[in-house]
Amino acid sequence: MPPHRPGRADEVMRVSTSSDVRALAGAIAGCIRGAGSVRLELIGAGALNQAVKAAIVAREMTTAEGFDVVMTPSFSSVEVDGHRRTALHLLIDHRGGPTTAVDCAPPT
Repeated sequence: MPPHRPGRADEVMRVSTSSDVRALAGAIAGCIRGAGSVRLELIGAGALNQAVKAAIVAREMTTAEGFDVVMTPSFSSVEVDGHRRTALHLLIDHRGGPTTAVDCAPPT
């Protein structure tokens, strides 16, 4: 994993089956350019599909700027409607390119 950068995003973006891929990709690209990383949280195959497509589009958006976007998956346990569920977390980070410390926000 790349070293911790000052201003690294602690923002968690929740992804669902209905998440807009282009909007999510733009938000991911903005976080890569700014804070250097973002964490996506999702449950289910449909949400995973949207998250991976958005990460691919974000990579395409930032490659020309010198960013090498990478994704590191992990599992976590979350509570949804009073029940414990296994969620997937995708840390979207980069291995190169300039980084400045700014906040990033999920797409609205």
